[in-house]
Formats: sequence, structure tokens, C-alpha cells
Amino acid sequence: MGLPYEKDNQVFPNLCIYLFEKDQERQKYLQQVLAFVDGEILNFTDAAEVAEREGSAQSGCMAVMLGSGYEGIVRKDLLKQLADESPTIPVFQIYDEEEGIPEKTEGSANVIGSLKLPTHYDDLMALAHKAQVFQESHSSSGPKSRPVELFRSLSGSSRATRQVNKMIEQVADSDATVLILGESGTGKEVVARKLHFHSVRRGKPFVPVNCGAIPGDLLESELFGHEKGAFTGAISSRQGRFEMAEGGTLFLDEIGDMSMPMQVKLLRVLQERTFERVGSNKTIPCNVRIIAATHRNLETAITTGDFREDLFYRLNVFPIEMPPLRDRVEDIPVLVNDLIHRIENEKRGSVRLTPAAIAALSHYRWPGNVRELANLMERLAILHPYGVVDVNDLPEKFRPAGNLVDTVQLPDVSLSGEEPGTTVTAPRLPSDGLDLKAHLNTLEQSLIQQALDESDGIVAHAAKRLHMRRTTLVEKLRKYGLQRQSESTGI
Repeated sequence: MGLPYEKDNQVFPNLCIYLFEKDQERQKYLQQVLAFVDGEILNFTDAAEVAEREGSAQSGCMAVMLGSGYEGIVRKDLLKQLADESPTIPVFQIYDEEEGIPEKTEGSANVIGSLKLPTHYDDLMALAHKAQVFQESHSSSGPKSRPVELFRSLSGSSRATRQVNKMIEQVADSDATVLILGESGTGKEVVARKLHFHSVRRGKPFVPVNCGAIPGDLLESELFGHEKGAFTGAISSRQGRFEMAEGGTLFLDEIGDMSMPMQVKLLRVLQERTFERVGSNKTIPCNVRIIAATHRNLETAITTGDFREDLFYRLNVFPIEMPPLRDRVEDIPVLVNDLIHRIENEKRGSVRLTPAAIAALSHYRWPGNVRELANLMERLAILHPYGVVDVNDLPEKFRPAGNLVDTVQLPDVSLSGEEPGTTVTAPRLPSDGLDLKAHLNTLEQSLIQQALDESDGIVAHAAKRLHMRRTTLVEKLRKYGLQRQSESTGI
């Protein structure tokens, strides 16, 4: 369920529609529908007129609705012209039961939905939300694209994240070897990149290599390079990752998967700061900062004979432990916001989540950590393009079990400067802000609906559960259109 539209609140202050519709009965019907929610219809027959109005001081409509009278090549040309001249205005296609849902025309990138006639309040508000999200994600005045390095900063304000960021600040400017520990998907490479970005080596290369993804017999060549003819298939000389990273940072990911023979050779490089290419006797000095990472417990691997103890102590100069996402759920709203911005920056659509959906995600255990959250955001952007995702729209495993009133709560957030263990219950404010009144009304609407469901639709019983007068609850039902929704009547 998206944010509610209110006449006095003006969640959609520009509920204005450009209408392309030649059927006068439909025109009249849609004008009545929009008037019901204090919106307006502007009738057009030419896409150029829309572009002209959008470029003037009178701009402000949030969508185009395309109806009958524009079929075949005429519809195709009109949609293309709208996409070319007004790319930030979303288009909804109108249809009725007999016509069926119109097929999306090739080249009409800004067609993001359709509206069936006659329509209902919830359907109209859902489209209004999609239009709002579409415009936000395409607006030049919205959040700007950030450089890759800054986007990959460690997002969040939980105590655990603040501690990791503090450790990064302390060690970034030194040449000390850093060992990053943590489960898969927690963001170990994010930490490595941030260390490089804030170091004096920032202007030099950052070279990552996954030690677990390269077969042991090829890893030596990958790291140190080789000379022509050093082995079968070596038809030319090749630089290794150490040479590529000269003056910069070499990130050795999944160091715990490195074979014992390679561990010996890496230890020598760390001790002597020199190496030789495979098939060469020429010693090459290296000025490289080493950052290693692993999801394995290296101390346990030492006892089982799978990892060298002397190499461990060489790498473990400054360890940084990455907490799993389940231990820093306060960061989830910020991470969701960052991940959605990344999807928008890469032109792969957009999506928004209600506070209740964010709260539900805070109760999930996240075995795949931040990588799993990133995959979920991408999936939701595909399933609900430019839509507003509520708890019931989430994949089943992400929905909390039991009574939502008891389980869906925003996590406790430790405020900066508080003593350890001191928390206040507060929702996490998105980095780009929010409409507070709309946010609170969303929560009120959700609780009212739950009270009605638990009271079998008996308003008096629901009012008792909510500790309010029956007449007050009736007014709120009218305000939010909940009776209309339950009765499935038209507007």
C-alpha cells in the first residue's frame, strides 16, 4: 500500500494529467474522477504541445494518459514523440474490458503502466505513486550521481558501522597491511576501496584479485606475471597484478583459499618487497600496499594445517572485522536508499519502499548480507517498476511471520554520542528526507486496516482496539478511502 492521497495534505500537489483521448464520454468520466481527488485533466492532441507546456512556467503535470483514437502507427509515433520530447513525463495507457491491456509499443520507454476503466481509488493512487517515483528518478534536481568511490563508502550509522569507519580513518594513511574479516557479502571490498580512496595512494591503481577464483597453478602467473615461453601457452610476456598495482593498493580477496605453495611465495614478497616473474631471474622491487580479506577463520585454518602461521601474522597487522547485516539492521534504510540510487544512476528503473516494508526487512536474518539486499532491490525494481512496495509485495521469505502489529517495528537506533547500550526507538531518516505528515498517515492507515481486519470489519470493535471514538474512526475511514477499498466499488 503506498502513501495515501489527502486533499488537505496534498501528497500529490500536482495531480494533473495530460490526456490524449478522443472519446468524449471517457474524457468526461476521467475529468470527474480527477476532480474527486482535487486533480485536473488537460486535453491534448499533439505531443509538441506537452513539450511546450513542460518547458514553460506552467509545467507541473505528473503524467500522460493515452486512450482511444490513437491506434496503430499514430499511437506509435505519438509515444515516440512523447519519449523524445518529454522523457521525464511517464505515460499510462487507458483501456476497458473489451479492449484489453494495450501492448507496449517499441521505443516507448516512458510507458510505465495502464489504467482500466472504470477505475477505483486505489488503482488511481497506485498510478500516481508510480508517476511520482518515475519523475523523482528522472529529475535533474533530484539526488546527483555520486562518484564510484563515494558511492562505495560504507553506508550506515549503526554503532558497528561507525566503529568500522573509525578504524578505516585511523589506518588509511599508513602503509600497514590490513586484514578484513567477515562473512560473504558483508562489503569487504567496499572497505578495501575506501581504505585506498582515503590513503596517499589514492591517485595510483587499486587492483583486486580473487585468490579463490583462480586455479593454484595459474595464480603465481596472475600475481607476479610471466616471461615469454615460461610455460605452454605463454606466447608473450605479461605483467602480473603486483606490477599493475605499483604505487597503489593490491587487494587479495579470499586469501584463505590460497594454496600452501603460493602462501610461501607471497610471504617472501611481503618480507622482501621484491618478486620475480615466472620464467625470469630478474628481481623486481615493488611498492604496493597489501589489503587481504577472507570469510574463513584463519586461526582455525592454521590449526588444521591449511594456512601458514607466519603469513597470518604478516597479514594480520591491522584486522578489521566486518559485522554481518543482521547485526546492523539500523543501516538497512540507508543501504536501501543507496542501492536504489545506484539502480537509478545505472538507468535500470527505480522503486520505493514503504516504512512498513523497510521495517519488515529489518526482521530478516540476511544470510547473504548486503549482497542479498542488493539483489532484492534489483528484483523489486523489475517486479514493481517505479512502484511503491509494501510488506505484502515483498517475496514471502522477507515478510515477518505472525501479527504485523507486534513484529513490524522499526529497529532501535543508537544515537551518536550516547553511552553504549543507550538506545532510542526511532525510524531511520532517508538521506534525501521524507514527507513526515505523509509518513505518519501511512502508519495510521496501516494500523486502522489491521484493526478492521482483526475486528472482522466491525467499526465499533476496531475503534475500541484503537482507543478512539467510533465517529472519529468513521471519519478516518472516509479520509483514507478504506471502506471503498474493502467494498471494491468504483470512484
